[in-house]
Amino acid sequence: MNTLFDKIWDRHVVQNVKDGPTQLYIDRLYCHEVTSPQAFDGMRARGLKCLRPQKVFCMPDHNTPTHDQDKPIEDPVSRAQVDALERNCREFNLTLFPMMSPDNGIIHVVGPEKGLSLPGMTIVCGDSHTSTHGAMGAVAFGIGTSEVEMVLASQCILQQKPKSMRININGKLGKGVTPKDVALFLMAKITTSGATGYFVEYAGEVVEHMSMEGRLTLCNLSIEMGARGGFIAPDDTTFQYLKGREYAPKGEEWEKAVEYWRTLKSGDDAVFDRELTFDAADIEPRITYGTNPGMGIAINECVPMVGDMPDAGKAAFEKSLRYMGLEQGQPIIGHPVDYVFLGACTNGRIEDFRAFASIVKGRKKAEGVTAWLVPGSWVVDKQIRKEGLDRILQEAGFEIRQPGCSACLAMNDDKVPPGKYCVATSNRNFEGRQGPGARTLLASPLTAAAAAVTGVVTDPRTLMG
Repeated sequence: MNTLFDKIWDRHVVQNVKDGPTQLYIDRLYCHEVTSPQAFDGMRARGLKCLRPQKVFCMPDHNTPTHDQDKPIEDPVSRAQVDALERNCREFNLTLFPMMSPDNGIIHVVGPEKGLSLPGMTIVCGDSHTSTHGAMGAVAFGIGTSEVEMVLASQCILQQKPKSMRININGKLGKGVTPKDVALFLMAKITTSGATGYFVEYAGEVVEHMSMEGRLTLCNLSIEMGARGGFIAPDDTTFQYLKGREYAPKGEEWEKAVEYWRTLKSGDDAVFDRELTFDAADIEPRITYGTNPGMGIAINECVPMVGDMPDAGKAAFEKSLRYMGLEQGQPIIGHPVDYVFLGACTNGRIEDFRAFASIVKGRKKAEGVTAWLVPGSWVVDKQIRKEGLDRILQEAGFEIRQPGCSACLAMNDDKVPPGKYCVATSNRNFEGRQGPGARTLLASPLTAAAAAVTGVVTDPRTLMG
């Protein structure tokens, strides 16, 4: 096989269970407040201690409000979950990055920026978008709460080995086309179940020339194709990003690490269970129109016609359009927008804020649009202010909120009201994902910014210099 996935997986195999799963060693466990309480309760009930607490890092992010974080959380459920995580970390001697600390943010943003996620690692978290960390050249995937308990207790997990897939994207991306658009394009082509059972390696000229932050966005969305995870072979871009970060190796250890990391690539003779190749020239700025991330189109296209879909697919398609309040054949450009959300573990990094600011600079937020601009971490927030992006955004009528998952999901105060349309840079547009009855249009930071200043869905290329 000789794929990168095989190299990392095989290095972490503790034992193969006959006619069963693989016992896999885990290098890093991340915990947030939503999927961990029952795991800690299970440990407590069995009188267990955490085997390797130095391998576990915890922070609240899903339930944290994005305003007044220095005050008690008003929602009782959210407050209980955040408080429980703090108590559990104290009891089990785990590292916690609490609210308002400079280390806090969204766990999938903080892990890479602190150098906690490194090439060649196995990384898990009780969160489906753990695939984000694959951008560092790691095998990273989401797990269930019972598996969180398993890793806390043993630093291992039982897993069936997934199949391997390589997706090549060659050529050069056009004006206004971002890694988010690449991911939305792949989801539409492969469908939201097309990569089920696979671990995806992204390759090709487009991926090689992507920034680290762009790669994080691409890998983040792997799960939305049904994949177990997605990753990218580490290279000089990876090493430059990691060098000097808090938890990255230092000095002689750094040199040794990079020497090993350079071996982490698929061989020329690597055989994948499935391989796909796409042309960058076919990718334009994109936006979703339906209720799964694969229901997307180029921004200058119309909502598809039901055509010759099978009856089952036809019914789901029509149900989705009813929920979204859209019609077959309707242009998406010019559709009114009520909310814009910039943030999430998908697009809450400094490059995303730079992109958003590049569109709104010298313009004003459209009347009637509510905009939530939410950094993925306090480190991102600090960088926004260092670069003066906060002034550009404020002059255009925007406010920067405090870090957290925010309107990615309806677990905190940032909920989109029923029937309202939100252009969101997050990862999911399921019914009710941003709030009961909310209508979500997934797009890139450039497209979100274009909607924010025009009040309607707009091709961002028309506002770019």
